[in-house]
Amino acid sequence: MTATESESAEPVPETEPVPETEPVPETEPVPETVDEVGAEVSPEANPAPEGAAPTRRVDPVRLTAIVLLAASVLFAAFGGWYWLSAPRGSSDAGVRDQALRSGEQAVLNFNTLDYRHVGTGMNLWLQSSTGSLHASIVAGKTAFEQQIVKAQTTTSARILDAALTSLNVQSGRAVIIVAIQLTVTPAHGVASTKQSRLEGTLARTASGWKLSGLSQVPVQAAAGGQR
Repeated sequence: MTATESESAEPVPETEPVPETEPVPETEPVPETVDEVGAEVSPEANPAPEGAAPTRRVDPVRLTAIVLLAASVLFAAFGGWYWLSAPRGSSDAGVRDQALRSGEQAVLNFNTLDYRHVGTGMNLWLQSSTGSLHASIVAGKTAFEQQIVKAQTTTSARILDAALTSLNVQSGRAVIIVAIQLTVTPAHGVASTKQSRLEGTLARTASGWKLSGLSQVPVQAAAGGQR
């Protein structure tokens, strides 16, 4: 080839360099066990966002104590209500004893009288009575004192037995039966003794139980009541 031919020939284009291949990204390792999977999704791996209220665990011991305390308060309240609304057996027994003792003393007062101190005896009658019985004593006091002084007798009594046959706490009423031994001693002569049964009606007043009526129980009724 001559120099002329070499100059007239077209140059051969250079080939473009082959681009280098990009590196293949490495794949994340697959967890081999269930434990590793759980570790990846566990709550500890994803902490709660800031500002969220923490969850409070209830202490079972404290909860049990609160329940027991509430139950004890309810029981105390119920017990107090029940106590207030329950019948007062012991209270009724105390009222019965008081009525019985007052009735016995009132009957003794009405069967004890000394002509030498008739005024004192009549005052005991007035203090031990109420209602119609008290009114009758006030009305006949002067005449009765004259009779006692004229007879010049002294009367004393002793309770043999006594019992309440009825009692109404709400109305303040009761009935008493008394077996009594009476001794009548004249100024000149021999004393005489007899036994009797008396029935008294009692009424509760501001100053205690008092007789509102007093009468002698018929012999047949008294005998029929004995067993």
